[in-house]
Amino acid sequence: MTTETTTAKTTAAASGTWTLGDLKVNRIGFGAMRLPQNGAALQAAAASGDRDRAIAVLRRAVELGVNHIDTAAFYFSPLRSANELINSALGGPYPDDLVIATKVGPARDASGEWTAHAGPGQLRGQVEENLRQLGRDHLDVVNLRVLGTHSVAERFGVLAELREAGLIRHLGVSNVTPEQLAEAQAIAPVVCVQNMYGIGVRPEYDAFVRSCGEQGIAFVPFYAIAAAGRENGAAGSESEELLTVARAHGASPAQVRLAWTLHRGPHVLAIPGTGNPDHLADNVAAGALSLTDEDLALLEGLHHRAAE
Repeated sequence: MTTETTTAKTTAAASGTWTLGDLKVNRIGFGAMRLPQNGAALQAAAASGDRDRAIAVLRRAVELGVNHIDTAAFYFSPLRSANELINSALGGPYPDDLVIATKVGPARDASGEWTAHAGPGQLRGQVEENLRQLGRDHLDVVNLRVLGTHSVAERFGVLAELREAGLIRHLGVSNVTPEQLAEAQAIAPVVCVQNMYGIGVRPEYDAFVRSCGEQGIAFVPFYAIAAAGRENGAAGSESEELLTVARAHGASPAQVRLAWTLHRGPHVLAIPGTGNPDHLADNVAAGALSLTDEDLALLEGLHHRAAE
């Protein structure tokens, strides 16, 4: 994958597949958080992004074999909504193999300011908002995004009821502890866990990542490229270890971060987001990057040292 030609020819199928419940997806997916705006995401004063470019990126992602898109109704800027962009780009009808995963729990008001997380009585409204914006009669995967370590039982129970009613096909949880995952599993099947994780980011989750795989649950890290940069995107400088591995493969540091993520286990999925068509192709191509044992040992040391 050392040339532009190789990158252009690589599709998401090169990353392998995983099954979310009964929905098979390529392990390299796409995160829609960055589509509605330019610059930092999830900011009330964010400058809205170019609509045509966002739609083109989504359509190109599907052309490159991406069939797992992560979104949320709270991904919006003053003039753009990630869900509406997805609907406009890919809906009417959606590709048969496309899996759209969304999240509920967090909430923003019309001005974009964060408000209190949804309580049990508000979750159905958030699910219906996603259905309406996406133009769907059911949602493929809904993740309950959690804030804090309190019980998830009551709110997850509401989503389990909506699953039984046919509005949701599969359930996941996000930003959770192992204890919260177990609590949710006692109520209804969980097909995925979405937590922040990456090289140097929360190495204390290593055992949790492995445990998810042992239970047949997908682990879907967010900010796998941005790391500590979070909503602001990747930092400008990289460690020498990461650069050494990147140079050895003719790859970018971002591609190495994604490849490392996928090497954590066959159940680990990646959902890198971008509004740049070139970055999209690079992200997809990372699914074909095979790291050596020496690469992984070098990056493992960085993973634990960078978090200190």
